Amino acid sequence: MASQLIREWSGIQQFPSATQTKMLELLGKLKQENVSTLTILVMGKGGVGKSSTVNSIIGERVVTVSAFQSEGPRPVMVSRSRSGFTLNIIDTPGLIEGGYVNDQALEIIKRFLLNKTIDVLLYVDRLDAYRVDTLDTQVVRAITDSFGRGIWKRSLIVLTHAQLSPPDGLSYEDFFSRRSEALLEVVRLGAGLRKKDMRVTPIPVVLVENSGRCNKNDSDEKILPNGTAWIPNLVKTIVEVASNGSEGILVDKKLIEGPDPNQRGKLLIPFILAFQFFFIVKRIQQGINHDISTEVKPAWAVRDA
Repeated sequence: MASQLIREWSGIQQFPSATQTKMLELLGKLKQENVSTLTILVMGKGGVGKSSTVNSIIGERVVTVSAFQSEGPRPVMVSRSRSGFTLNIIDTPGLIEGGYVNDQALEIIKRFLLNKTIDVLLYVDRLDAYRVDTLDTQVVRAITDSFGRGIWKRSLIVLTHAQLSPPDGLSYEDFFSRRSEALLEVVRLGAGLRKKDMRVTPIPVVLVENSGRCNKNDSDEKILPNGTAWIPNLVKTIVEVASNGSEGILVDKKLIEGPDPNQRGKLLIPFILAFQFFFIVKRIQQGINHDISTEVKPAWAVRDA
C-alpha cells in the first residue's frame, strides 16, 4: 500500500489573518507539549456536515461535498503539515443505512484505521435537528462497541447548521443548551457512561456553520449568531481535548477483531475443573464411601471373615 501523501498545509493561509494567528498559536501549544502529530476521526450519521467540516478545518476543498450525491463508501484521510506538525483528519461514511446502523461501514472504518491512533473524535450532528431518537443511541452504542468507552474521553460533539433562528421563541443560547443536553444524554446512555464520568471528563459541544453565507465579523472571520468566531473556537476545543491527559485510542488487530472466544474459554478451564472436582467428583466419592461403609455383608462373608 502506498504511503499517505502529506502536503504542506497551505490552506491555513486562506483564513483571515486573525484566524491564522489564533490557529498557529494553538498548534504551537501542541508542539510545546511534544505533540507533533494529531489524528482526528470524524463520525456521525449521513448528511450532517462531516465532510464540510473537514474542508473548513483544512481551509481547502479536500473532500467532495454535494447535496445530490451520497457519501463515499470508504473513509478518506487528509494529511497536512506545517512547521514540523502533521494534522490527519479522517472523514468517514454515514453510519446509517436504511434506518439501521450500517455494520459493514463500521467494519470498513475500523480496518481503515488499523495501526492508527485516534487522538480526537468529532461526533457530528446538526443543531437544527430538533429531537433525538433511538437511532441516535444506536449510533453511539455502535461507536462505543467498536472503539471502547474510552473514545468518549477523547471526543467532542460538533453541531453544524448553527446559523439558524430557534423555534418557539427560544433564545439562541437556550436552544443550543437544550439541544446539547439532549445529545449528551444520548451519548451517556448509548456509551453506558455514568453521570460521574461525564462530570470528571465532560464532553464539549461546539457549534459550526460551514455555509458560505455564514456571517463574518470586522476581522472577516466566520461567526455564529452569538458572535463567536467558530473556526478558531473549534480548533481550540480540539486542542483542549487532545491535551486532557487521557490516552489516545490505538486501533490494533485485537480491537478490530474483538476478544478471541477460544482464548476466553481457556481461561475458564481451571475454574470448570475445580468446580467439577469439588462439587461433582467429590460428592460421588463421598457417596461411594458411604455406601461401602453402610453395606450389610451376607452371612457367608461374615463367616469367612
